[in-house]
Amino acid sequence: MAAAASGGGAAWGCRLLLLLAAAAAVAAGGGMLYPRDTPSRERKELGGLWSFRADFSPGRDAGFAQRWYRQPLRQTGPVIDMPVPSSFNDITQDPSLENYIGWVWYEKEVLLPLRWLQDDLNTRVVLRFGSAHYYSIVWVNGVQVVEHEGGHLPFEADISSIVQGSPGIPCRITVALNNTLTPHTLPPGSIQYMSDKTRYPKNYFVQNIRFDFFNYAGIHRPVVLYTTPSVYIDDITVTTTSSESVAMVQYQVSVVGSTLYSLSLSLRDQEGKVVATGDGPAGKLKVLNPNLWWPYLMHENPGYCYSLEVKMQAQANGALLEDVYTLPVGIRTVHVTNTQFLINGRPFYFHGVNKHEDADIRGKGLDWPLVVKDFNLLRWLGANSFRTSHYPYAEEIMDLCDAYGIVVIDECPGVGIKMPESFGNKSLQHHLVVMEELIRRDKNRPSVVMWSVANEPASELPPAAYYFKTVIAHTKALDPSRPVTFVTDANYALDRGAPYVDVICVNSYFSWYHDPGHLEVIPLQLTTQFENWYKTYQKPIIQSEYGADSVPGLHSDPPLMFSEEYQKAMLREYHSVFDKKRKEYVIGELIWNFADFMTNQGTTRVLGNKKGIFTRQRQPKSAAFVLRERYWKIANESSCLPPIIKSHSLFLK
Repeated sequence: MAAAASGGGAAWGCRLLLLLAAAAAVAAGGGMLYPRDTPSRERKELGGLWSFRADFSPGRDAGFAQRWYRQPLRQTGPVIDMPVPSSFNDITQDPSLENYIGWVWYEKEVLLPLRWLQDDLNTRVVLRFGSAHYYSIVWVNGVQVVEHEGGHLPFEADISSIVQGSPGIPCRITVALNNTLTPHTLPPGSIQYMSDKTRYPKNYFVQNIRFDFFNYAGIHRPVVLYTTPSVYIDDITVTTTSSESVAMVQYQVSVVGSTLYSLSLSLRDQEGKVVATGDGPAGKLKVLNPNLWWPYLMHENPGYCYSLEVKMQAQANGALLEDVYTLPVGIRTVHVTNTQFLINGRPFYFHGVNKHEDADIRGKGLDWPLVVKDFNLLRWLGANSFRTSHYPYAEEIMDLCDAYGIVVIDECPGVGIKMPESFGNKSLQHHLVVMEELIRRDKNRPSVVMWSVANEPASELPPAAYYFKTVIAHTKALDPSRPVTFVTDANYALDRGAPYVDVICVNSYFSWYHDPGHLEVIPLQLTTQFENWYKTYQKPIIQSEYGADSVPGLHSDPPLMFSEEYQKAMLREYHSVFDKKRKEYVIGELIWNFADFMTNQGTTRVLGNKKGIFTRQRQPKSAAFVLRERYWKIANESSCLPPIIKSHSLFLK
């Protein structure tokens, strides 16, 4: 099968080069460093209430036809207040907004500090969005500044020339946002028009999706304005190697705005002591007796990060400019054998969860109290890892993973790739761009130990072989330091993408979607699953999803489906097999799901998916205590020491 999947090497290589050239033309250039306050940079957060208007015209195009971006949004018609960040779906009492598909418009007016606007062209002002779902067009004072496809990754625009010409005048930011999914978006979807006038109103259509979570939309993550000098540090790339007594931090720094500049670098430990210095745009820093970045419950001091301070000096417009940026750096290595996953040379077993960015009212909007609560629950549970199912999570969440030592399988939005047309070159080109944007954002994170390029695609289809060979090869070319996987629910003998992954990640729901109610089939079916996959590929395996719905407070003994007892019983059946196979080649188990979450309405979903071990309000079900007992037992078997609880505000600035 592997030979058949690989096809003609020369032909594949030519097609890949053409696709990469097309993707490079589409992909945004430059770096995407997280905005931080430094001696040379300032940041102004634009969260709060924005003006909002949904375009309910039949074609959803009135906003463009009438050029709503040319004037304050309130002058175009009725507007409402909308919190940012948040999803717009659950904020109002309007059912037409709950399931709205099409263009919505946001607007915010903000006054900028004069010092940003009167600086002889030596200050650069940038507008940045952490994410907005799905397709965004942004204007500043009526001038289009950026367009971006994709709902889960950051994008930005240099707006200096627009705002610096009019000091003292409010800066009006207008965003048109479209949540429509097509066969070529990521995730894919399709619009179905209902033409039977005896059953549906005129112009009636629905958004069809092939994934099991609600397609929340809105400006989901922080919007910020920030400054840099006109000559500035654009990107930093760090990779690390280590032995027992010496570590090497290899770096590359790119500077934009001038070719005449100098760079100096200082690596500081958590006490502020300089442990290594360097200069120039590329080099290696030698660290003696390094504190390695260790996962939670694998070391008494997990998540240790150094601070890499990069200073640039340059002459521009007759002035000496200095830019400073500080990047958290964790020193750790990752290696995969045919039976193990090694972090810093030691076997690592994933005992963790799958999550969603999902909560009452706010939808997928970033919410600090919820984020901190979730991390407290993860550590209470004894979870050392999670997968960002099924899209990249907020940078603020990833910062805490780095700081707390929570290991991450970083997944792109490649979920629901089921239709044959979603495997064509148009979809593939966009998928390559998304992987470039994801790796550009998260490449320096020690918590990220593996990339996942998809979840449950139709990988048994013939075009899946070329598609996943190409995506995985591109991902490895962008980042050779990490293994790559995708998460499959296909039959082991039919999966055309599995030959190209480093780790097999498999989802299965025995006694739930298969043989529902029959817990007794789990030991045989799960054992057979593992043995078939390993015999075929000789690669380590993660059980990347398993679980059962349970309605909180619903009890049944003997266990019946949807009761808390059935969820517990299913977990225990799976765990008995995991305990046998983790002595061989199973390297992890990730429960589906951390918490209940919203889905589309349907006859099998009662206010969403109930497979969480916590409710949507983060209260534990019975299964949470089963999993907690297991995870702490696994941690204690590994002779892990209790973590030191400490503040990590240093890395969140």
